[in-house]
Amino acid sequence: MTDLRPPIDRYNAPYWAGLREQKLRLPRCQACGHLQFPMGPCCSKCLGESFEWIECSGRGTIWSYIVYHHAFHPSLADQVPYNVAEITLEEGPKLISNVVGVPIDELCAGMSVAAYFDRQDDELTLLRFKPQTERA
Repeated sequence: MTDLRPPIDRYNAPYWAGLREQKLRLPRCQACGHLQFPMGPCCSKCLGESFEWIECSGRGTIWSYIVYHHAFHPSLADQVPYNVAEITLEEGPKLISNVVGVPIDELCAGMSVAAYFDRQDDELTLLRFKPQTERA
């Protein structure tokens, strides 16, 4: 577990609550239907201010990734080397996360992945991804 805690505010609290329930929820604009991440005070497409939180599949593909050989933060030192990946969800948005459960030298752009909910403690669950071997 890292000691890097995300700032939780009124815009992203439903996202973090969903992860604790092992659900990936993202905001969808009620005016234009745009699904966006990260959340903010208005829609990045139409500037609408009304959102509903929908559950996403958690499936996606690796768009790109990088391998860290030096820790970004001292609390991550015992995890090097580790990857940081940009995942394109089936629903469209891109998320930054890690891919676990696969050797670093086997990672590749285009790899199918699925959400993995990494419970850190009672208050914090992190979204990571694992390789997806078959469609659900």
